[in-house]
Amino acid sequence: MPKIFTDADAIADDIIRETGPNLVVGLPLGLGKANHIINALYRRAAADRALKLTFFSALTLEKPRPSNDLERRFIAPVIERLFGGYPDLDYAAALHAGRLPPNIEVAEFFFLAGRWLRVPFAQQHYISANYTHAAGYVRDRGLNVITQLVAKRVVNGETRYSLSCNTDTTLDLLKARAEGKASFRLVGQVNSELPFMPGPGDLPASAFSAVLDSPDTDFPLFAPPSEPVSDAKYAMGLHAASLIRDGGSLQIGIGQVGDALAQGLIVRHRDSAGYREIMQRLAPSSTPLESGPFDKGLYGVSEMVFEAFLGLIEAGVLKREVDGVVLHGAFFLGPKDFYRALREMPPDRRQHIKMMPVSFTNQLYGDEEAKRRARVDARFVNNTMMATLLGAAVSDGLDSGQVVSGVGGQYNFVAQAFAL
Repeated sequence: MPKIFTDADAIADDIIRETGPNLVVGLPLGLGKANHIINALYRRAAADRALKLTFFSALTLEKPRPSNDLERRFIAPVIERLFGGYPDLDYAAALHAGRLPPNIEVAEFFFLAGRWLRVPFAQQHYISANYTHAAGYVRDRGLNVITQLVAKRVVNGETRYSLSCNTDTTLDLLKARAEGKASFRLVGQVNSELPFMPGPGDLPASAFSAVLDSPDTDFPLFAPPSEPVSDAKYAMGLHAASLIRDGGSLQIGIGQVGDALAQGLIVRHRDSAGYREIMQRLAPSSTPLESGPFDKGLYGVSEMVFEAFLGLIEAGVLKREVDGVVLHGAFFLGPKDFYRALREMPPDRRQHIKMMPVSFTNQLYGDEEAKRRARVDARFVNNTMMATLLGAAVSDGLDSGQVVSGVGGQYNFVAQAFAL
């Protein structure tokens, strides 16, 4: 059973004592970071140069940073209303200030878009890895600790923890550990706002070495508000909706186009004649490939789960089941209402959404025959920054060589689309 701590500094001391002075720490992508544990480890290493601390991370979430005093006065109340109570990550502040101690290294394989432009250390330590390769990369670099935010549940006296928002790489690494291919300590931090999600991320307490569980270290989840969708993005989403075949499979990337696509699919399902009329106005000289309702429904298999998917389930678009599941995902991020909807969803409905390792969602390897049977008529819809007339897609970097975001899972879905 894990050691239970109520103080972040105490659990950091335990990690150092059990692991040794060379800490290679894996941090989940996005929402699942155990901020208090991360900051406590950072403080210990910053104060003791005999320690070597490496954070392997992705999508470090930060509050918006006003660039001047006037901007600060306008936006500070909004930031406080939306993100107040979310603990800042000390390593991110040090990177922006150019004051990262020499015994601490931070390497990310995916950036919050545009946030790390003109930050030399972040750019120089960016890892160009596909999402499915990230777990193997950190394992090869000597990973010895994973810290992760978890949900907690006690049933019939048994405590269980859910990886919730981030089953993505952690489950793949736990599998490697079980096979003797990796050796690391899994350390959790309980968060009361995380929904307890069904699937292989529902773990016994024995999977963890230590857990931080205290009201003093509970905090509101990072919850970016939904962005308004522009008319141009709605047009793109409506066009993309005509490519989705009834009875097929669907992956959607985050952003306005993903929201617009979901709305386009709902309009098409509920009012096919109205959808065809809209499409005739958008493109008078062409006929949409698909324009009817979703009688069989779609099956969702997407690295990212976000609010639009719940709308598709509610509308009856996402209803084709694979092993009793209508949506498989690997991580999630969204506004407060999205987290609340997952928390308050009746268990019989939540059972139809399962969080999986990214190796499941993003590639066919491993039980390929079953995946091929499930992922019929698959469509993978993602944003890109630029598309050239010759068909190249520019998704992650600038011509200066600086990285805007990262490869993430886009290569995985291109390759999977061709393979299918």
